[in-house]
Amino acid sequence: MPTLQELFLNDENFPRLVADAQALVDSELASKGGISGTAVKAAYKAVTAFAPGYYQETLSSMLPEMIAQLQPYWADFGASGSADFGDYLAKRGEEVSESLLSVTDNMAQLSGRAAVVKAYQMVRGGAGKNIDAALPALGAMVQKYA
Repeated sequence: MPTLQELFLNDENFPRLVADAQALVDSELASKGGISGTAVKAAYKAVTAFAPGYYQETLSSMLPEMIAQLQPYWADFGASGSADFGDYLAKRGEEVSESLLSVTDNMAQLSGRAAVVKAYQMVRGGAGKNIDAALPALGAMVQKYA
């Protein structure tokens, strides 16, 4: 089974992955409701207003590290004989979410944009549960390239 780096870090698949990841973020964001959903949407809108194009740039720069964070799960998934990577990730929700959040935490820490840092800090507390909810869709997105 090819590694995630082999699947994604090439000229053919990487641009498609960025577009798919952006669509996944947009879909997950649209599905959020309630007070926490409103906060996440407000943070997203604030960053979009103050830093147009930031999310696309950030996705492009974050994805290689996120792929690296997902690789151990992908390798274990392949060895396990499981059929659904999304289900595999969901069963390890908190662990996978924290692995992925380590990437976004680092990006926020290194960001020189105060609006981005403030928006991230507003939503970081609930980010794990939002990522947990997106893991089945993330796994399906990854698996379609395999």
